[in-house]
Amino acid sequence: MKTKVPTTHRFDSRDPETIHDFLARAYRGKVSVRPAGGVRYRFRHHRVDAGSFWLEASDQSTRLDIDVEPAAALVICEVVNGRIDRTCGAYGRFGPGDIFLVTLPDLPCSLRWLPGRVTTCLLSLSVLDRVTGTASAGRASTVQFTGLTPASPALAGLWRHTTSYLNHVVLSNPYAYREPLVIANAARMLAASALAVFPNTTAGWPSATDRRAATTATLRRATAFIEEYADRDIGAADIAAAAQVSLRTLQLAFRRHLDTTPMAHLRRVRLDRAHRDLMQADPRQETVSAIASRWGFLSHSRFTARYHATYGFPPSRTLHA
Repeated sequence: MKTKVPTTHRFDSRDPETIHDFLARAYRGKVSVRPAGGVRYRFRHHRVDAGSFWLEASDQSTRLDIDVEPAAALVICEVVNGRIDRTCGAYGRFGPGDIFLVTLPDLPCSLRWLPGRVTTCLLSLSVLDRVTGTASAGRASTVQFTGLTPASPALAGLWRHTTSYLNHVVLSNPYAYREPLVIANAARMLAASALAVFPNTTAGWPSATDRRAATTATLRRATAFIEEYADRDIGAADIAAAAQVSLRTLQLAFRRHLDTTPMAHLRRVRLDRAHRDLMQADPRQETVSAIASRWGFLSHSRFTARYHATYGFPPSRTLHA
């Protein structure tokens, strides 16, 4: 999957016709907006568009009735202040702090948005398919969400933490806008969080077939693929496909033989590559943050802590040695 350089868009208007035209363009004609009583109002919108996901914040000053056509993305909303009433098969009312799926893919819905502010994440369904290993040529997504609200308050907190982390740590990192692995890993983080937070059909235990196939030969094929393609946007599903096994078989093979996960092993290989680059880099030309971002590490502080725990000294010492 080609990774897009993130772009930022801002919109601020008091004209209903201009606002409607903007939303129709922004959501490709999938939204119909009717302000209460046809009054003039103010609508402000800020979006970071990373291609495979968008992070948005919007606020407005009147009641809006909104019809949303089926979306080819997972749309997750948090009410900051105000209230949203949603009808999508069943009725739901959401106030400050509430998190919910605006609709399920391929289902229309209606919203009544009272004055206030919301944040929204739009996540490409293809990212969900890649994370779960359900993507294949000519086959529709098999990720099915069975609920529109988080499975628990703790999991709602996980979603808040994930989006806050991406907004304040990843997307504020200037290197993120140049290194495709950073944005690709951010998309995978959002997908994994959404799958953990909202009820869906992807959970399950390894079968007898999975257990028989979780051999050292499977592990060798998987680790060879990781070694060769660690600089690419790959995930567990890609590794499983290269090893010619299911995702559950792959995960079991890594647990059984290495006591780790495929993605943890990939991160360790990338850490080793970053270590090599730090040893070879000219400190007058390179920085620790640039090298960490090149290998997909989202946070400079977390990279430094992981590097120190692995090698016994900070990455800055390696760079300036």
